[in-house]
Formats: sequence, structure tokens, C-alpha cells
Amino acid sequence: MHIAILTFDGFNELDSLIAYGLLNRIKQPDWHVSIASPTPQVTSMNGLQLTRQIPLDEASQADGVIIGSGMKTREIVEDDALMAQLQLDPTRQLLAAQCSGTLILAQLGLLREIPACTDLITKPWVQAAGVDVLPQPFFARDNLATAGGCMASSYLAAWMLTRLAGPQAARDALHYVAPVGEKDSYVAQAMGHITPYLPDTIATV
Repeated sequence: MHIAILTFDGFNELDSLIAYGLLNRIKQPDWHVSIASPTPQVTSMNGLQLTRQIPLDEASQADGVIIGSGMKTREIVEDDALMAQLQLDPTRQLLAAQCSGTLILAQLGLLREIPACTDLITKPWVQAAGVDVLPQPFFARDNLATAGGCMASSYLAAWMLTRLAGPQAARDALHYVAPVGEKDSYVAQAMGHITPYLPDTIATV
């Protein structure tokens, strides 16, 4: 099982790294989580440098993909050569986007007739791309999920964990990172956001 987190120059640390930490709570030899970037190194909006683990185009072969956000997303969607590397397919992959990452899904044409979540700054750009933006932190339909607000990245990770490893794996990961004294309520809130959008066979587990 391979999950790629798309991380571009100017990335938001919370979006990429919270998801990376939660998804890596699965300790199995066949479970891999990778930072995928178009260049060997990318620098965050606050100056943090990351070294990619896989090239961007390899994300097209991953089982799950999370598209992180950042301050340069509008430049990314205007870069035809870069966008052409993203051969993403919701019929064979779980695809999730965080904040301005939703704009990338929209520009790839993957949100036709599907409402989405994003942050307040990105909202008008996503709407201009023809996508209805919901006033909520998380939404999913079938194999596509979007989230709005940096801390909603934990909801995307929990959705991905639930779909690929089961609800208990998601609960355990959330419980581990939740503040002491708030663990049960934190897990309940997060799972409450994603459960309505899970397939019936998973949501009832």
C-alpha cells in the first residue's frame, strides 16, 4: 500500500506533515507513505526545506494521494508541464486534497458535479473553476475527498486510513496524537466528520 503526499514549493507545513505523521502510524512492511515533489527539494511557506522521497509523476501509481496546499498553488495550476505529470484516476486511487490542493483537483477536472471543501482564501478560485464550495471542514464522495482549514488535514488522513486500513486504524492514529484529557472527544469529533461519507460496508464497522 502506497500513499503519496503531493508537496510543492511554498507548501503549508501543517497540511503535508500532519497527514504524513498520522498515516505513518501504520507499522506494516507493505505500508509506505511518501512525500512527492516536482523537484528534489521543496521549501515551505515558512522556510522549512524538505527532500522529496519520490518524483511527482510516481504519485500517479500510488494507491492513495493527498494534495497538500501552499502559497504557490495558483502558479502550479498554470504550469501545464507540471500538471501533465499528475495522471490521477479516482477509479483506481483514493484522492484527497487539502485547502488550495482542492484547486488542483478542480483544474484536473476531477470535481465536476462534486462539491468540495477548501480554505477561505482559496474559495473564490475554486468557485471560479466551477466547483461549489461547502461551508464545512470535510466532504467526500466515492474515492474523492477534500478538506478546508489546516487542522482538517487530520480528517483527510483519518479518511484515508479508514478506507485503506479500516476504522480502528484511524481511531488509533487519532487517539495517539490527540491532547491528553481530550482523546476520546477528539477521536469522536474527527470520526464524526468522515463517517457520513464512508461506504456503508466501512461506516458500520
